[in-house]
Amino acid sequence: MANSFLQTPIEYLKGVGPAKADLLKKELGIFTFQDLLEHYPFRYVDRTKFYKTSEINAEMPYVQIKGHFVSKQMLGEKRGKRLSAQFSDGTNSIELVWFQGYKWIDQYLELHKEYIVFGKPTLFNSKFNIAHPELELVEKANPVFLSGLMPVYPLTEKIKTRGIDSKAISKMIKTILPNINGNVDETLPDWVLTENHLVGRDVAIFQIHQPENTTILEQAKKRLKFDELFFIQLRLLKLKANRKSASQGYLLPKVGDFFNTFYNNELPFHLTNAQKRVVKEIRTDMVTGKQMNRMLQGDVGSGKTLVALLCMLIALDNGFQACLMAPTEILANQHFESFKKFLLNMNVNVGLLTGSTKKSKRKLIDEQLQNGEMHILIGTHALIEDNVKFNNLGLVVIDEQHRFGVEQRYKLWTKNNQPPHVLVMTATPIPRTLAMTLYGDLDTSVIDELPPGRKPITTTHRFDDARMAVFGFMRDQIAKGRQIYLVYPLIQESEKMDYKDLMDGYESISRSFPLPDYAISIVHGKMKPADKDYEMIRFARNETQIMVATTVIEVGVNVPNASVMVIESAERFGLSQLHQLRGRVGRGADQSYCILMTSHKLSAESKTRIETMCRTNDGFEIAEVDLKLRGPGDIEGTQQSGVLNLKLADLAKDSAIMLMARDTAEKLLNNDKDILLPENQKVKEYLQLKEAGRKANWSKVS
Repeated sequence: MANSFLQTPIEYLKGVGPAKADLLKKELGIFTFQDLLEHYPFRYVDRTKFYKTSEINAEMPYVQIKGHFVSKQMLGEKRGKRLSAQFSDGTNSIELVWFQGYKWIDQYLELHKEYIVFGKPTLFNSKFNIAHPELELVEKANPVFLSGLMPVYPLTEKIKTRGIDSKAISKMIKTILPNINGNVDETLPDWVLTENHLVGRDVAIFQIHQPENTTILEQAKKRLKFDELFFIQLRLLKLKANRKSASQGYLLPKVGDFFNTFYNNELPFHLTNAQKRVVKEIRTDMVTGKQMNRMLQGDVGSGKTLVALLCMLIALDNGFQACLMAPTEILANQHFESFKKFLLNMNVNVGLLTGSTKKSKRKLIDEQLQNGEMHILIGTHALIEDNVKFNNLGLVVIDEQHRFGVEQRYKLWTKNNQPPHVLVMTATPIPRTLAMTLYGDLDTSVIDELPPGRKPITTTHRFDDARMAVFGFMRDQIAKGRQIYLVYPLIQESEKMDYKDLMDGYESISRSFPLPDYAISIVHGKMKPADKDYEMIRFARNETQIMVATTVIEVGVNVPNASVMVIESAERFGLSQLHQLRGRVGRGADQSYCILMTSHKLSAESKTRIETMCRTNDGFEIAEVDLKLRGPGDIEGTQQSGVLNLKLADLAKDSAIMLMARDTAEKLLNNDKDILLPENQKVKEYLQLKEAGRKANWSKVS
């Protein structure tokens, strides 16, 4: 399938050569003609439109102006040297500036001749300027660049300083485009193209780089986005089908004394309908004889841990052991204390294994694990050490699964001769399109309601100048016996950023809430683990009323008496982080509050984040907004998934194409599970080409 013309090394393209080729390889991952064709534009500029300098505003990504230079001069010395030129279009003038290559530009610029200038306007000292614009003498302008839609390509800073701009990439691609007819292999069967109204791959690649009009451009984008999403879905669905057909799992048919005693006598509150549904889904997996590989999504405080415990008790009823792995000692300790409290009146042996566990205790745990006396083991990375051996491990629960590498989970998964059932939990709600793309080979369960009695957290936004009123509210809450978190984004003052830092905040709080009337804890990432634990324990025991902290408390502190979360410089946090922090309160019966403190200077994106937090407590709605604001590249876990490598598709904007691709992949596999039919051979060939370069498959370990 791999066409020889498109596999030509990039250094053989006219005008490239070894030095440029080396730069293209290192900076943009372009090794062949095909790589160059698959380096898609990220936006288009209508080069038929010219702006007046008086029309320029901060919202414009790029502008094109026609006019002439009225003056030019070299400014600064050494590294600060630059060429500055005033460019007028007859209505007004704008400064154009060059920090590199200014000697050549100075020779090229001629005063009073008509030029076309194209670039990104920047506001500096209340005036707009354009740094390193593209220049073209009107009398010599290439009509191709001045007609219709001009592609703008993603570049790195390094490649731009070496003289390769978007126009240069476009020129390289235009060298190849006339030769692609018959050289671009089709990857989709005719029936897929017809059903989904898709243009051919050759047409799509030509039109994405040199669109005739906006209609054909949208068709080209749709086709290439569909390709990306379809092959991801096909691979995930095949992995899921292979796992279900090949992976033998333990049969856990019995629901016996452990489960029934706990459910009937020890359950602290009635399960929500969502919890009941999820337990039923997991229970169904356990009796199929196939290994379970399920992800449990649930918002902060939705009761995932209780669901995990109920499933562990089913494992115990069938003569198996269970374990839970958490990412931090604090969280492992928290689970251990919760389990001990839940199982206080039951004959269930629960152990805790972390890096701090003493040698004598470790020895006892190892003995009890191997002889089967230890029913449930809770721990951190210590669980995956080679000397930790189970007698009969039937169920593995992994909390905050995005914090573990796949290889770490694999070690736990291979503690037995036969793989145990795996339940991975996450408190980070994942939008449906993202879940289908990142975790499409997993079965997914969602707890989408909070336990009864939990009151929604009231979230408000306050500007910095309202701090005294916020301090007054904090004093009122402390007088009622409540505790307060105060979270800062930084540990030390940063010269580049003007927002509050932790140490400055701690001093300010200490002055406003002095001893002996108030006691304050401080926790941050640079503290020794023992000191951090000591402060957290003091707060958990209500020995301190205020916890001043960085985001280390985002996961792993459960203090039901803490009812107020104040987040300083809230505009500096991402939405998912704000939501996680807010989830530290609202764990008791009292009304809880989250106060978002910001400066008056808020970007449009920051305003959206703050408004979203104040409007809703729904983690899934927040996750959807977060995905639209940030895109999938920033979301935790995407890099380790090994699945997401999207050049064109955007999960936030292309959910309709995503669902179309998923439906088509399911239809293909339902009719041709091994992809053997002649009409689907193009798909098989393309998959084989892609799979040839893949590493070992870790997907079975979620």
